[in-house]
Amino acid sequence: MSKFVKKNRDIPVEHYINGIKKADRVVLAQAITLVESNAKHHFEKAQQIIEALLQKKSKSIRIGITGVPGAGKSTFIDSFGTFLCEQGNRVAVLAVDPSSQVSKGSIMGDKTRMERLSRHPNAYIRPSPSGGNLGGVNRKTRETMILCEAAGYNIILVETMGVGQGEFVVRDMVDFFLLLVLTGAGDELQTMKKGIMELPDLVVVNKADGDNKEKATHAKREYNTILHYLKSYTEGWITKAVTASAKEEEGISEVWDIIHSFQEYTKKNHLFYEKRAEQQRNWLHDLLKQELYRYFYNHAEIKEQLIKTERTVISGEKSVASSALDLLNLFMEKKI
Repeated sequence: MSKFVKKNRDIPVEHYINGIKKADRVVLAQAITLVESNAKHHFEKAQQIIEALLQKKSKSIRIGITGVPGAGKSTFIDSFGTFLCEQGNRVAVLAVDPSSQVSKGSIMGDKTRMERLSRHPNAYIRPSPSGGNLGGVNRKTRETMILCEAAGYNIILVETMGVGQGEFVVRDMVDFFLLLVLTGAGDELQTMKKGIMELPDLVVVNKADGDNKEKATHAKREYNTILHYLKSYTEGWITKAVTASAKEEEGISEVWDIIHSFQEYTKKNHLFYEKRAEQQRNWLHDLLKQELYRYFYNHAEIKEQLIKTERTVISGEKSVASSALDLLNLFMEKKI
């Protein structure tokens, strides 16, 4: 538990609400710390803050950014985010990082990886440690987005851990999903999880500079051929591949133009709002599943009976299905 959480238990909810509405970065950071805390009284206070701020309508766009290791996510976000800030936008970067199994904190130095962006007054960078729990990422990152939007950040960039299960979680919490890739499309696709190419709204072949520029152009054509045969995640939207160089800052404005066109298209066809509503509904069901799971396995009598049940199942005295049903019935009896 952080020093802030220990020392600030008595700070009123209004302090956070008013501070965030005034775009106070210190108060915003304090509120996010509450959201990330697993303590019950911090959870309750965080929910009061969030519910009060939900009334503040936001015109934000949430952009998920993922890519295989070495694709240059941090460099791209540094360049892309700085470009957006210089256009007058306020950008919040939530970096969903791998976590230390000892401290459960972020092990990647986000601000040192995004040097220019971290110094820009219109930017806010916040590591979101996963703690090894995708469900935790789901809730805490979603709620952090709400706090950032209430503080006036109109563009939320969510950087994911890499190509894997986490990408499917993040895809369901953003409006636009961008996949960063390198040259050598054929070889790289072999390392990607099945279905990942159906998730993005845009594929960006990064590091298209110097001697690599010709290869990047070739890779772009390969990806566009692949995308042609895949169903787009967003109905009616044609997902395509483009080249960019975060290092040389080439293609960055084109990426933003595509995202802007996507936003206009989905809002015109009401897909933007329908997807946001669907995300809220899915989030509700995900949290219910997580809480039921937690309550079940933390129930004292269930824990005791589970050990006995495991023995009977392993020994073959009783079927797995029948044993599972008995445990569920016991849980329902005790909870009711």
